[in-house]
Parts: sequence; C-alpha cells; structure tokens
Amino acid sequence: MTGVPASAAGGSSRARRTGPRGTSGPAQEPAGRTNPGRAVERGAAERGATDRGSAERGSAEGGAAGRGGKIAAAAVNQASVWNVANLLTMLRLLLVPAFVALMLGNGGYDPAWRSFAWAAFAIAMITDLFDGHLARTYNLVTDFGKIADPIADKAIMGAALICLSALGDLPWWVTAVILGRELGITVLRFVVIRYGVIPASRGGKLKTLTQGIAVGMYVLALTGPLATLRFWVMAAAVVLTVATGLDYVKQAIVLRRRGIAERRAALEGTEA
Repeated sequence: MTGVPASAAGGSSRARRTGPRGTSGPAQEPAGRTNPGRAVERGAAERGATDRGSAERGSAEGGAAGRGGKIAAAAVNQASVWNVANLLTMLRLLLVPAFVALMLGNGGYDPAWRSFAWAAFAIAMITDLFDGHLARTYNLVTDFGKIADPIADKAIMGAALICLSALGDLPWWVTAVILGRELGITVLRFVVIRYGVIPASRGGKLKTLTQGIAVGMYVLALTGPLATLRFWVMAAAVVLTVATGLDYVKQAIVLRRRGIAERRAALEGTEA
C-alpha cells in the first residue's frame, strides 16, 4: 500500500501555516473579504467626523443667526425718530426763535409782547418735563433725542437769559454764571463718559425748576412785591446753580478715579 511520505505531509502542513515570505503566522485575508471589526471601527470614525462637521456647521450658522438676531433686535428696539418725545423736543427747538422774536417785539418792553414770550417760554419748559419722561417710560429713547434734548434745554434758557441781560433786566454776570455752569457741566459729562455716566441729582432737578421759575418771572413785566420776589428766586437759582455744579465736578473726579483704578486692576489681572 503506497502512502504519502511524511516529508510531503509535513511540508504541506507547513505551507498551510506559513505566511508570506516564509514567515510563520496567520495567512493574510483574501482580497475580497473584510474584517467585520475593522469595518465597524471605520464606520464609527466616519460617523464621528460627519457629526463633528455637522456640529461645526451648525455652530457657525447658529453664531451667524445669533449675530443677525442681535442686529435685528437692536433695529427693532431702536424707536422711530418721529415719536412723541422727539416731537416735543423739536417743538422746543422751534420755540427758541419764536421766543426771541416775541421777547424783543415792539422794543422789548411791551407787556403784551412779554406775556406772549412768557407763554412760549412756559410751553418750552413744560415740554422739557414731559419729553424725557415719555421717552424713558415708553422706550422711545433715540440717538437724536439724546443729542437734541440737552441742546433744546440750553438753547431756550440761554436765549431767555441773553435777552433779559440785553434789555437790562438781568445783570450780565448772572447770565455768565448760569450759562457757564451749564456748558461746563455738559462738556464735563462728555469728558468722563468713558468712565461712566454722571446721573442727574435731585439738586440738579431743583436747580432747573428754580431757574425756570425765576427766568419766567423776569420775562413777565412784573412790578411791586412780585418784582422783589423774583429777585430772591433768581438768587436761589444762582446759588443752586453753583452748588450743583461743584457737586457734579466732585462726582466726575470720583468717577474718573474709580474708572482708572478698575482698568488698572483689570490690566494687572490679565498680566498675572
């Protein structure tokens, strides 16, 4: 009986166990077959990359949408220039030349013309009380109003004081003190605005009310005890003007020092 040589059997067995180049080890997978474990790993990696790409695109789109939403919200929140608060401010600006014309009409000493001038001045001061309140209460604050409102206030008060001094009813030094204080504090607010806003104090509001009453009494052709009373009201207005002006200067100095200290601390914290 003819059998297979042991050497041949052993060689065949070794051939089954021998990998490429005669090295021992498992034979390579056929070209047409895939390792299931590796396929799962590759699929998971591809899905992870896809998810990351989708997340990045979603984040970018969400950021763009957020920025667009903020811009749209700002545009919506910005009230129209043609609102009631700004219309009152515009009316006050238009009353300035009308007041001057009435104040100087017929030589500037006619009681009837002075009464009309007082009416224009009173309307301007009343609208000053309401336009700011309406803007804050009904969210009607606009950039135009922030600029035009203080200009209108200073314009009507300055026009009245200058007219009264030009007619000899009020000393020029009183006009200089009041207008100098108003212009100085306005400039001071702009100088320290980088550190914060100086809020209007109760003393400042009382000063504005007292100035309005005093100037109004001087605009009218008053005689007798009322003429004496208006002198003392104007004296009180001048005192409040100076006192509140000094208080605002103090607030500005404190605000500036605090702002500089906070910036310095923030810079030191960043460097640390």
